[in-house]
Amino acid sequence: MSNHPANTQTKNEKLQKSVLRHFFTEQGRLKNLPAQLKKKLIVLEHLTNQLEPKKAYSEQEMNEFIKFYHEDYATIRRELFIHRFVNRNNEIYEVNAPGEWRDWVSLK
Repeated sequence: MSNHPANTQTKNEKLQKSVLRHFFTEQGRLKNLPAQLKKKLIVLEHLTNQLEPKKAYSEQEMNEFIKFYHEDYATIRRELFIHRFVNRNNEIYEVNAPGEWRDWVSLK
C-alpha cells in the first residue's frame, strides 16, 4: 500500500529534509537554488516560512531578507513571486496564504 497517506507524508517529509540539508549550509545559507522544480519549491517554501505573515515588506526589506540566505536576491525574489509564495503590489511584498503557494507535494 504505497499510496497510503501516512507513507506519502513520511516520503514527503524525508524528501523535504533531504533537500534542505543538501541546499542549505549548517549556518542556514542557501548554497544555490535547485534547478529541479520540486526541489526549488521546497527551498522557496522554507524561505517563505522565515517571513512574517501579514507583514508588508518593501522591496529593499525583501532584498535584505533574501541576501541573508543568498546573494542573488533578484532571482529568488522573482521566483517567490512567480510561484505565489509572495504577492507584490506597488513594490510592497506580502506573504500569501499557504493555500495559494505552488504545491510541491503534488508534483511527480
